[in-house]
Formats: sequence, C-alpha cells, structure tokens
Amino acid sequence: MLKHCVFVNFKPGIPQDDRLAVLAGFKAVADDVEGLVDYAYGPNLDFENKSAAYGEGFIVTFTDRAAHLQYEAHPTHVRLGKQLVSMCQGGYDGIIVFDLEC
Repeated sequence: MLKHCVFVNFKPGIPQDDRLAVLAGFKAVADDVEGLVDYAYGPNLDFENKSAAYGEGFIVTFTDRAAHLQYEAHPTHVRLGKQLVSMCQGGYDGIIVFDLEC
C-alpha cells in the first residue's frame, strides 16, 4: 500500500468553502483509478500545535505505485492540482507531500 499525504497552506482570504471544494474534487478521480482504495480530506486539527500554517489536507491510499501514477496523470487531478497550487501561499511551495509505503 502507498499513502499519498498532501498538506496545504492556503492563501489568506480563500473562503473555507472554496478550500474544501477543491479538496473534495480530488475524490472524483477515485472512481476512474483502479487501485485507489481510499480518499480522506479535511481541516488540520493540529492537536500538537506543530503545523498551524497547513490548515487542510488529504490522504489518498493506493494499492501500489502504478495506481499512484495513474492518479497523477488523470486529467481531473491535473486540473485540480493547478487550481490548488493557485490557491496556496507561495504556489507550489505552499504544499507539502509525503508518500509513505505501508
């Protein structure tokens, strides 16, 4: 299994509804990608007060790297990825990605 973890630092002034809408949009890719087994998104609860700048995020679980590559190339993912980058503080630099093999 592969966990694709994405944490985002949205620009000030981006409404919460818009933030969650773009994150929810990535779920639409799940039906088209064989091997994408789970998608979860939401606000960062930051119980340890270590990541306040990254207010939202999502985690996608794949069966393997091949499924992850299929997800990366999916047109909806590409479109939403560009939208997400435009909404983040510093653009691409406002996004942290961890890919973990479990």
